[in-house]
Amino acid sequence: QVQLMESGGGLVQPGGSLRLSCVHSGGIFNLATIQWFREASGKRREWVANIFKNAEATYEDSVKGRFTISRDNSKSTVYLEMNDLKPEDTAVYYCKQFGVDSWGQGTQVTVSS
Repeated sequence: QVQLMESGGGLVQPGGSLRLSCVHSGGIFNLATIQWFREASGKRREWVANIFKNAEATYEDSVKGRFTISRDNSKSTVYLEMNDLKPEDTAVYYCKQFGVDSWGQGTQVTVSS
């Protein structure tokens, strides 16, 4: 059974940076497409980024040029490097394996001065 665990969230000032981690277990990580989503208070969960097994990545328009998704297959871990953070990036961030209906507990990111 695939399980994912997110970490790395916190409180940061506008313009700051954070790196989120997503540790994968219970499946074949090297072949998995991993996604990041976020859910702001009172809003629907939205897709943020994908990383495919070949390390190619795609991004939601509002985070392009600010967020970078990467993977370390030796650690079964996907990262989301977030730079130039804005208050509208405040949300609980979740990672998920594409095609698998399993969510972690998420990690809270709060961007505020």
